[in-house]
Amino acid sequence: MTDNILFEQRKNAIRQIIYEDNYVPLKLKEFAFFLEVPKEDREDLRQVLQALVDEGTVELTARGKYVKPSNRRAEGIFTRNQRGFGFVTVKGEPQDIFIPAEYVNGACHKDLVLVKVTKRASGGKRPEGLIEKILDRGYKTIVGLFDESRNFGFVIPDDSKFGTDIFIPKNRRHGAKANDKVVVKIKDYGDEKHKPSGEITEILGPLDDPATDVTSILRSYGLPEDFPTIVKKEVRRIPQTVDADMTVGRTDYRDLLTVTIDGEDARDLDDAITLSKNEDGQFRLGVHIADVSEYVKEGSALDDEALRRATSVYLTDRVIPMLPRELSNGICSLNEGVDRLAMSCVMTFDSKGTVLDHELTESVIQVDRRMTYTGVQAILDGKDHPEAEREDRREEIRTLCFLMKEAAAVLKERRRKRGSIDFDFPESKVVVDGKGYPIEIKPYQRTTATDLIEDFMLLANETVAEDYFWQELPFLYRVHETPDPEKIRKLDTFIHNFGYYLKTGRDQFHPKEIQKLLFSLEGEPEEPLISRLALRSMQRAKYSSLNIGHFGLSAQYYCHFTSPIRRYPDLQIHRIIKESLGGKLNSKRVSHYEAILDEVADQSSRMERLAQEAEREVIKLKKVEYMEQFLGRSFTGVISGVTSWGIYVELENTVEGMIPMNALLDDYYIFDENNYQMVGQDSGRIFSLGQPIEVTVSRTDKMTRTIDFIPTEFTDIPVEDYITDQDDLESERLLAMYRNSRKNPGRMDDQQ
Repeated sequence: MTDNILFEQRKNAIRQIIYEDNYVPLKLKEFAFFLEVPKEDREDLRQVLQALVDEGTVELTARGKYVKPSNRRAEGIFTRNQRGFGFVTVKGEPQDIFIPAEYVNGACHKDLVLVKVTKRASGGKRPEGLIEKILDRGYKTIVGLFDESRNFGFVIPDDSKFGTDIFIPKNRRHGAKANDKVVVKIKDYGDEKHKPSGEITEILGPLDDPATDVTSILRSYGLPEDFPTIVKKEVRRIPQTVDADMTVGRTDYRDLLTVTIDGEDARDLDDAITLSKNEDGQFRLGVHIADVSEYVKEGSALDDEALRRATSVYLTDRVIPMLPRELSNGICSLNEGVDRLAMSCVMTFDSKGTVLDHELTESVIQVDRRMTYTGVQAILDGKDHPEAEREDRREEIRTLCFLMKEAAAVLKERRRKRGSIDFDFPESKVVVDGKGYPIEIKPYQRTTATDLIEDFMLLANETVAEDYFWQELPFLYRVHETPDPEKIRKLDTFIHNFGYYLKTGRDQFHPKEIQKLLFSLEGEPEEPLISRLALRSMQRAKYSSLNIGHFGLSAQYYCHFTSPIRRYPDLQIHRIIKESLGGKLNSKRVSHYEAILDEVADQSSRMERLAQEAEREVIKLKKVEYMEQFLGRSFTGVISGVTSWGIYVELENTVEGMIPMNALLDDYYIFDENNYQMVGQDSGRIFSLGQPIEVTVSRTDKMTRTIDFIPTEFTDIPVEDYITDQDDLESERLLAMYRNSRKNPGRMDDQQ
């Protein structure tokens, strides 16, 4: 274990002691006595305590005692709510700091700020603070919709959390027209009396162009589409074939039946499979991963750009790759019928899924068959499919498919027994035409074929992580921390309303409790709601140089090894593995990796979150675009959520919209928070989770990426027919609500 890592662990441990509610302030000597630190090591303890004081998370009193800071200051990122208040996220702190609207002091969404803590956390509430100084602006440029008047224009930001329009002087509009999506460089951030002002630097295109909308999202998230010239020059020097001299010293697996299994439209194929079974019933699984590190050298411009991107981003009508396509779709992709360099993890496991031995090696492979999930599933189901009918090695391929199904079932059962959690939310598949218009939206179907590849990749990732953990070498792990006990207690309290329980009294909350909850929810009306709440109670998985295990998988060791074409952490650990296998991981190289891995982990985690948010926003946008054609049309859906501001309905194609409260015209409805129902005050009518309902699409909004429904039964009847007594105050209120809703329909975003 490295000195840096040990120092950070000591800091965290001592900070936790000081932050305990029953902590009695201690001096240095008292700390040493309390922790049983020998005299010769007290200087190390003093340095740890001084580091905590220097960073502001601990205070040293006039009497020399170490305490929690009373009005401490910290740097963090400000997240603004649409209603003006916000939160500051401080790195390493367990809780965000709440900032009331009156103490935002000019900070904008995503600004780096200096915050002063004015109230400590208590009673389950976050600490509170005020923003003292803006250290760096989060938005230097912003994407939005341009509107114009005679002498000036303004831009409505796509990110509503920015909180205000941006004034554009006439001489800074640079040809932008009304309803153009534009990029604005902010020149002045304004104050209490003045709006921010800026200059248009790029016109993305008209609002009604679907390609413009996706490009707008890319610009908003700072995701680059093109590669720098220097990177393109480096790529042109990389060979596009594997020569014989490149295979010297590598394990040759070209004589084994090797397949890739991916989606039909996949082009970056980074994993291949070999599999056999011996007479003792043991499986020999080979997971062969593209050896990207052979082509992307550390310190090159190509490597720098790969780290900057850190991940490929998969959108509905395009892919923003981490690596140029000459690599991702070319020499690194494990295409059928050509030699490819690989990193192979070959594992032997028994009928219980226990890995008996494994070998990690640099290798050369040749894929015999490029297969798809639908093709493999057709073979397993005994159906006709072009892949099942191909003559070359047809029986061998068929036998291999059934053997993979058998092996994957063994691995899946092993994970189930140890408590691995499987959140099975229906994903959306959006099909677009050549111009980017969505022409079909449907659920993405998980099958045996998709699951078996996942099972094999999980095993390889666990095996590699465990190997390098015990070698005590610097490494990059995929970690998932144990949930916050307070969030679990809140989840447990909530599910009591539906008759479910979690065992929360243990010292260590076990993932099996979540697994059992999800199993008991299967097929129940409340399944979608509680499953989502359970997911939100979990921590976010991330990358780390410290192995703290993976709660969701119930795994002690886990990493990302299997996708170096599209994830930088995989590429990073491939380099470490190669140097280790080649005997080149000397003390100098160990120190080098110790120095860079924390930064690589932070960058990779940050860009992963950014990519996921962009992907979600594009799917939401495409769903709105798709439903525009169905305004006034009716669909059958299921109530997927009930809130105080409306009812959420999910259609069979995974599109979700909301029935605002003011669209329930036959009664005044009250939200029953305990049972998550909407109850009519006079009629007693109930809208509840899982209930089928016919709805009509009443409104779509591309700016907010939301869809409004109205119960179909209300669409043909004038609202006045529901009002029997015009003198009744409640009736007048209901009528006013309805009329106002036609002008300004209620939005879920306003309530969050």
